[in-house]
Amino acid sequence: MFSKDVLRLDPEAETNRLCRFLQDRVLAHYKRKGVVVGISGGIDSAVITALNVRAFGAERVLGVIMPEKESNPISAPLARQLAAKFGVPVVETDLTPVLDALRVYSHKDLIIGRLVPSYDPASDKTKIALPANVLDRAAFNVFTLTVQKPDGTSRSVRLGADDFREIESVQNMKQRVRMMQLYHHAERLHRVVCGTTNKNESDQGFYVKYGDGGVDIEPIVHLYKSQVFELGRYLGVTTEILNRMPSPDTWSGCVGDEEFYFRMPFDVLDMLLYAWNNRIPKNEVEAALDLTEQQIDRAFADFEAKSKATWHLRTLPDSIAEPSTAGTEA
Repeated sequence: MFSKDVLRLDPEAETNRLCRFLQDRVLAHYKRKGVVVGISGGIDSAVITALNVRAFGAERVLGVIMPEKESNPISAPLARQLAAKFGVPVVETDLTPVLDALRVYSHKDLIIGRLVPSYDPASDKTKIALPANVLDRAAFNVFTLTVQKPDGTSRSVRLGADDFREIESVQNMKQRVRMMQLYHHAERLHRVVCGTTNKNESDQGFYVKYGDGGVDIEPIVHLYKSQVFELGRYLGVTTEILNRMPSPDTWSGCVGDEEFYFRMPFDVLDMLLYAWNNRIPKNEVEAALDLTEQQIDRAFADFEAKSKATWHLRTLPDSIAEPSTAGTEA
């Protein structure tokens, strides 16, 4: 019977299983010396860092911290604190000059200024988000841009498809530049790049192709967000990160993952996404989560829409060539 216990982990057993996986893939399959991890100051990269230290020792783990001018000011300090706790050496690179040279900020400012003429790039904060809690009311996945003034006032405008795509194409350069840094260090040290994508993000397309999705291994892609937190508590991730709101950390305005994309709290999201993935009968979901059939239908429709809209992220490049087996394991 479906219940809230379905996502409970045996953290020790899961840690041991993940360490065996990491050792097998990095040492036996890739035949590399260790791993490189982008440490963001969030829970996913913190858990990945702690797992790799368990699997290889801190000396075989390099943490890369990559702030830029629109990052939350607390992100880099939290990343440094996490690395220090686990004894991981770090390289820190400010990505602002690179992103500035690529016109990421100026291009985005032009788009926002066109939509909100009162926008002042020097002082205003910006963010985008999807409609509020999908369990409360049905709404299409259309993003709203919000410009926040220093005096606390704000102006919000709904983004049309063309405006959203233009902003997204610019913002996604941040993740792709981060990945360039990670592979630079991985290649010079003969290591692999270890990803931090969890199951919520993978299933619902909350990552950037050839950005944070362009890695060698994804150890926690099978774990729901609540399970990642559970593993983090077991592994001794710093309290400040455990208590921090998960965020994409690419907008100058404060916006969490729930507001930005998932449209419901993670404790409910995880259970509903598990039920949707595993085709749990709706009457069992209603009883376990104290939700109405209409709320469940809205959540499932949202999952379906996001999964269909992001299918291309989960595919390899199309080719007319037959798949090659050269160099693969027997």
